[in-house]
Amino acid sequence: MSQKIFNKKDFTKINEKEYQLEYTISEIGEGSNLIVERLTDKGNYEIIQAPLQKSNDKIYIIWDNPFDGRILFDV
Repeated sequence: MSQKIFNKKDFTKINEKEYQLEYTISEIGEGSNLIVERLTDKGNYEIIQAPLQKSNDKIYIIWDNPFDGRILFDV
């Protein structure tokens, strides 16, 4: 599996309650077998079930607050 590391600053605020990460399908694939993990205070990763949205050639990962983490995906 491949991975993409992201930081809190990579999120964009989309409304008063949600933030999103934006990737193209060419960066991370179609979204199948996509795993989103959040970095904990202890330095470990925990899997979260973040909502995904697709539009044209983009995939959006939605969450209620920005966090440091990574995306695991098949290439």
